[in-house]
Amino acid sequence: MARYFDVHPVDPQPRSVAQVVAMLRDDALVAYPTDSSYALGCRMDYHDGADRIRSIRRLGDKHHFTLVCSDFAQLGQLVKLDNSAFRAIKAATPGAYTFILPATAEVPRRLAHPKKKTVGVRIPDSAVTQALLRELGEPLLSSTLILPDQFEPLTDGWTIKEELDHVVDAVVDGGDAGTEPTTVVDWSDGYPQVVREGAGDPARFE
Repeated sequence: MARYFDVHPVDPQPRSVAQVVAMLRDDALVAYPTDSSYALGCRMDYHDGADRIRSIRRLGDKHHFTLVCSDFAQLGQLVKLDNSAFRAIKAATPGAYTFILPATAEVPRRLAHPKKKTVGVRIPDSAVTQALLRELGEPLLSSTLILPDQFEPLTDGWTIKEELDHVVDAVVDGGDAGTEPTTVVDWSDGYPQVVREGAGDPARFE
């Protein structure tokens, strides 16, 4: 059964955050709130984490995972940025955007797109996510919590606990995180292409 953590959405309790992060360090898969819906997350180096997420969401091997970062310095270690991408992405973060970019050697090969060698990265504007990332000290491998037979992410922590009790290790309930996923901007060809319109204003990249 998954452990359940009820945390304050604006001022998350440090003790709860520390307990969740201790589980993450011990290779847990957790459901947690972001600034654009709930997500599934684990440590980037947890070898079975990506397969567990794929299994829950029934995803193929070409799915772009997202590396959720605490700040721009962390993001810059994971993807290759030219000057225009650097300026535009820095101005848009933190926020409800996911950027697809060429991965650096810091990203395990199994997490990058098998052909394009790209990965998604983002910096969320969420107190709960940021508290987890600061305590963990590294990015979270993440994917939006949309179940295979549904079109929108789950929004209620207790419902997530009931639905995923036997396939995740912890549920972090930070209140309603909304149902609109991030706006996805593919920058892998050297210019921005909005491939999914979501919670972030797409106009700045069109």
